[in-house]
Amino acid sequence: MKSQQLLFLLFFFALTIINLPQSKTGTTIGQFLKIDPSSRVSAMGNAGTAISGEASSIFYNPASLGRLNSIDVQFTYNKWIADILYNYAIVALPISTIGTFSLQMTSLNSGEIDVRTVEQPLGTGERYTVNNFALGLGYGLMLTDRVSVGTQLSYFQESIWHSTLSGFAMNFGVSYQYDEFTIGASVSNFGPRTGYSGRDLFINYDFDPKKYGDNDLLPAQLRTDEYPLPTVFRVGVSYPFIFSDDYKLTVAVDAMHPNDNSEKVNVGAEFQALKNFALRVGYRDLLMPDSEGGLVLGIGVNVPFAGNSIVRFDYAWGDYGRLLEAHRFTVGVSIE
Repeated sequence: MKSQQLLFLLFFFALTIINLPQSKTGTTIGQFLKIDPSSRVSAMGNAGTAISGEASSIFYNPASLGRLNSIDVQFTYNKWIADILYNYAIVALPISTIGTFSLQMTSLNSGEIDVRTVEQPLGTGERYTVNNFALGLGYGLMLTDRVSVGTQLSYFQESIWHSTLSGFAMNFGVSYQYDEFTIGASVSNFGPRTGYSGRDLFINYDFDPKKYGDNDLLPAQLRTDEYPLPTVFRVGVSYPFIFSDDYKLTVAVDAMHPNDNSEKVNVGAEFQALKNFALRVGYRDLLMPDSEGGLVLGIGVNVPFAGNSIVRFDYAWGDYGRLLEAHRFTVGVSIE
């Protein structure tokens, strides 16, 4: 009996990791919640579950907050694909013996888009925009000298012309460090289903267009379905190869299981020289069918000021195949 149960569990596990015939792509809302905000981690192939040292690491694993020892402020400007603008800001404040708290804001703007219809494919003369916004509160704590935990609760809103949706999402994670080896696991964007509402859904309805003499301008409203959030489960490891006090190579690997796409693996590396300069390279979406691009490159410069405080400048370039490329710029300040 035990062998049969074991075979059943192995079979069930295999079904969860192989690619099923039916794709899950495009089955969730809140897609902007999946855009990576850190230029540093993005340049390492988005393999950030076991990476810490900056406030924006909370995106990949909230447990990274527990490992921050100084006030950290970051701002990211991302020229996203299709000329979409993405901005991200976060401040993290560690409080001795209590833990680290963070406040995060995210915004995405599509720019103006022409309204096109079947009757007027070249445009009606009207324009609309897509605006997304998220506000998050985070908390991280070192449970022991090796184990850290963290969570983040976010309110988000999406607007398309005159229609909006809003909801709440929770991120939580854990990290374990033994000597220099770190392993982490996290769940991102866990929350209830939600759907759109607004005056774009108001219509005039004719119950029977073939019948004359009845009211063909009855006020009505379209009902939209509710969809789940883009929940992602991550497991990652990182290890720094320390050559000397001035030279270090950090390697990171993440495995991801999203609820709206296929499983994938991200890998990346960061070479730090003289503690003030970094070169980064990575590849994202390995093993995912029909992935576009994947190569990412980046650099980082740290400028000390006012004692032990540091200003960080990070840049990341990412290849997105037919969608061309994306550029991220991050400025961070660590205040001792």
